Amino acid sequence: MEIILKEDIKGLGYKNDIVKVRDGYGRNFLIPKKVAILATESNKKVVAENIKQAAHKAEKIKSEAADIAAKLENLVISISTKVGDSGKIFGAITSLQVSDALKAKGFTVDRKRISFKEDIKEVGAYKAHLDLHKEVKQTITVNVVAE
Repeated sequence: MEIILKEDIKGLGYKNDIVKVRDGYGRNFLIPKKVAILATESNKKVVAENIKQAAHKAEKIKSEAADIAAKLENLVISISTKVGDSGKIFGAITSLQVSDALKAKGFTVDRKRISFKEDIKEVGAYKAHLDLHKEVKQTITVNVVAE
């Protein structure tokens, strides 16, 4: 089944992408939640027209994301947390904490657009991947230090 996404879905695609999914996933989950529509010929034409009209706005958003990525290129964020005797932290560092630390530095990045390759459960330096735009991605360093 082919569908057109109405919003970004991690692991599946971005808004206005035409993707193939299994029938049950599309019919029972994506379409009832109103995050996708069937990819009929008329819906494809409507989406193509909307994309054409929004091309200028999309270019502006992409350039803003590229500017933010350039500013974040060598940024290192330090997050202090409570640490046990063995160097392990209580809980884990989450994307929400990284988002708050970025906000404190003057950058607004949605926590859903921040990901890690591994769970951050010990003191040290880690890489956080920021998905700023469909075509603009950036990696920053997150230092976890003891409080």
